[in-house]
Amino acid sequence: QVQLVESGGGLVQPGGSLRLSCAASGSIFSINAMGWYRQAPGKQRELVASITSGGSTNYTDSVKGRFAISRDNAKNTVYLQMNSLKPEDTAVYYCNADVMVLRHLRRGDYWGQGTQVTVSS
Repeated sequence: QVQLVESGGGLVQPGGSLRLSCAASGSIFSINAMGWYRQAPGKQRELVASITSGGSTNYTDSVKGRFAISRDNAKNTVYLQMNSLKPEDTAVYYCNADVMVLRHLRRGDYWGQGTQVTVSS
């Protein structure tokens, strides 16, 4: 059993910043890639940023230069630093982790419950 818990969302003005955190816990042997997704009302869920166990990162074009993903492998935690926020960044942000679980060393994909980010004047 693996759980992902997000935190750090909230209301911010355009141009402001937020830092999201996601901590994984449970029967974890190791975590491969971790990522942040978001879903705005009436829109599909999209990948915002991802990071491998070795620290290689990938971003969707709309957030390049503004967002930064990082992770602390010792804490099984991934972060998303969000700067220069725009109204179009408003969405529920979800954490995702590709996990090697302890039981039978099987690979599993896990999601957090999401945290709301609202960018508005």
